[in-house]
Amino acid sequence: MRPVRFIKRVFRAVAPPALFISLTAYFGWNALHGAHGIRAYQEQLKLKDQALQSQQDSKDEQIVWRRRVAALKEQALDADMLDERARAMLNLTRAGDIVIPYGPHDKLF
Repeated sequence: MRPVRFIKRVFRAVAPPALFISLTAYFGWNALHGAHGIRAYQEQLKLKDQALQSQQDSKDEQIVWRRRVAALKEQALDADMLDERARAMLNLTRAGDIVIPYGPHDKLF
C-alpha cells in the first residue's frame, strides 16, 4: 500500500505545477507565434506599410495621368508643342533643326 500512497502523493504534488507550467508555455507560445500573436501583428504592420506605399504610388501615378490628360484638351494643345512631340516620337527632324540629346534618365516634359 505504501508505494501506491507515495505515487498518489507525488502525483498530487507534481500535477498542479506541471499543468500550470504547460498552460503558461502554451499561452506564451501562442502570444508570440499564434494567429493573433506578436509576430502576426508585425506581419500585419508590414502589409499595412506596403499597402500605404502602393496607395501613394497609385496616387502619384494618377496625378501624372491627370496632368497628361489635361494637356490633351483642346485649350491646352499648342501647334508647336504638338509638332515637337510628334517629331520626337517619330524620331524625325527638319533640315535646319538643332538637336540636343537628352541623357537616358532625363525627361522631355
